[in-house]
Amino acid sequence: MKLLATLLMSAALAVSAVSATAADAAPKADLAKGEASYSAVCAACHGAGGNSMIAANPTLAQQFPEYLSKQLHEFKSGKRVDAVMQGMAATLDEDGIRNVSAWLASQKAKDGFAKNKDLAALGEKIYRGGLQDRHIAACAGCHSPNGAGIPAQYPRLAGQHADYTVKQLSDFRDRKRANSDTMHDIAHYLTDHEVRALADYIAGLR
Repeated sequence: MKLLATLLMSAALAVSAVSATAADAAPKADLAKGEASYSAVCAACHGAGGNSMIAANPTLAQQFPEYLSKQLHEFKSGKRVDAVMQGMAATLDEDGIRNVSAWLASQKAKDGFAKNKDLAALGEKIYRGGLQDRHIAACAGCHSPNGAGIPAQYPRLAGQHADYTVKQLSDFRDRKRANSDTMHDIAHYLTDHEVRALADYIAGLR
């Protein structure tokens, strides 16, 4: 038994050492370079500190770096289609994507606001409880009740511009945005009115 315990302890230490070595070997983001790249390439559309002042362009501040990196890579590869963003992403190499994503994640997102009480009430119903009769899952299950998301898996939504969210949900529904099968399957059943309701409610989450 003592020998088995020793072997198990040795194996655990070896795994820990390998994990620590891998973590140490992973390139670290340079926030200063990320800020410089953002200012040169992204700020005109996405605003100072990642807080967009243009309703059609998303706020990126406080978003998970893994999610931002994934989107930039998919713009570069053409898996996510947008003529402007594909051109912008093409200017960033691997280090640039990592640095910009990390810098944006370090910025504080400004609060947004719902604009229509009735729309927001319907949006809250769908966001928190879904519409089970039409196989629409509750958004809160993946994006959390307050829209904070789940790191590295599901993006932060809280305070996002309603106009931007309307377009993304519509594009998922109509398969114009094809980089998430899960979102296509959920948005497929939403009406235009429900899309606007969800977007208005999400804009006011904090």
